[in-house]
Amino acid sequence: MISLFRKKFSVRPNHQGYLFRRNRLDRIIEPDIYKLFDFFSELELVVLPTTPRLLTVTNQEVLTKDNIALRFSYFVEYKIVNGEKFVSRFNSYGTFGPTVEAEQIIHSLSQVSLRGLIGELESEGLNEARSKILSSIPDDLQKQLGEYGIEVTRLLLRDLTFPKNIQDLFAKQLESKVRARADLENARTTVAAARALKNASELMRDDDNIRFVQLLETVTKIAEKGKHTFVIGDLNGISAGRKG
Repeated sequence: MISLFRKKFSVRPNHQGYLFRRNRLDRIIEPDIYKLFDFFSELELVVLPTTPRLLTVTNQEVLTKDNIALRFSYFVEYKIVNGEKFVSRFNSYGTFGPTVEAEQIIHSLSQVSLRGLIGELESEGLNEARSKILSSIPDDLQKQLGEYGIEVTRLLLRDLTFPKNIQDLFAKQLESKVRARADLENARTTVAAARALKNASELMRDDDNIRFVQLLETVTKIAEKGKHTFVIGDLNGISAGRKG
């Protein structure tokens, strides 16, 4: 007979139970299955996760510092660090439970905070600095969510989308930068080649051995043309000739 008045409660792994008696927090229970005497049906259990959860916020519009409109999406990783404060701030017995209501708060507060953060940046350097935009969690966001027993453990920018005309301008700007780098590299190569030719010319002009090699090359080229008789003038006192 007594068993008829026992109520069964289950707290799954990676969760924590908050047992209420007559709508007041009675105690916190760990993962397990509990059978508690509840003659007057006064007990209610709220179960909260103890591991981080991930919330995706999409398609947010913001104006940059130079008044360029863009859309962005991001991830918020959060965890409940103060369950008592958490259950006291949200409707634990609502249709969707306290977690859904909490994520609405996280969505709204993080949206406002990140809009302000991105709104302080120039559009031109925004795409290059995207990995640094959310490298740290804004203090104001952490403080506001801390009042609900929530802590943000990580923010991650998912994407940035500029209007089509701005994307075209960025593409042309990138193309110009690539072309300028290529032209600069070509100019450096041309200068280096000209310098090498100049050095070689000066070396050939002052070196008798190189001049003698040039003489031999000239003789070889003339001989290849099939001429049977040729005479080459004096070169530093040296005369050369050949008869067929």
